[in-house]
Amino acid sequence: MSDQILQAVEKHYMKDSLPQLCVGDTVDVHVRIVEGNKERVQVFGGVIIRLQGAGLTRSMTVRRIVADEGVERTFPLHSPKVAKIEVKRHGHTRRAKLYYLRQRLGKEQRLRDRRRGLAHLIEPGAEGQDQAAGQEAVASEPATSTAAAGS
Repeated sequence: MSDQILQAVEKHYMKDSLPQLCVGDTVDVHVRIVEGNKERVQVFGGVIIRLQGAGLTRSMTVRRIVADEGVERTFPLHSPKVAKIEVKRHGHTRRAKLYYLRQRLGKEQRLRDRRRGLAHLIEPGAEGQDQAAGQEAVASEPATSTAAAGS
């Protein structure tokens, strides 16, 4: 009974329009900042290195490099301070937490795009046909050379 009440209260505060987020994605987080009586939106862009929690308490940690210094910031996904989250790129990762990026510098920090290594699955036979044609050519060469030698 208490779980149902808690879920009903949480559902009221949860956002409906969140994109599908994964660790390794490059995102732009639009954050509302209040300065005095003015409110503005500031964009914090970086790579998601951690997703944690569930439901209303779900949060993500985003890392970016500013002036050769790493900056990490944790955002509650369902907070009213987070105006919008845009996914710029989906990175290919094999881990749930990307803390190893803290030790990397420069281009080493970039993650491979999720779609880049899977081209042979998207376009069947693009690379496979080239390799198969190469193997058929190698297999047919000895047959033609023996036929030419025999005649």
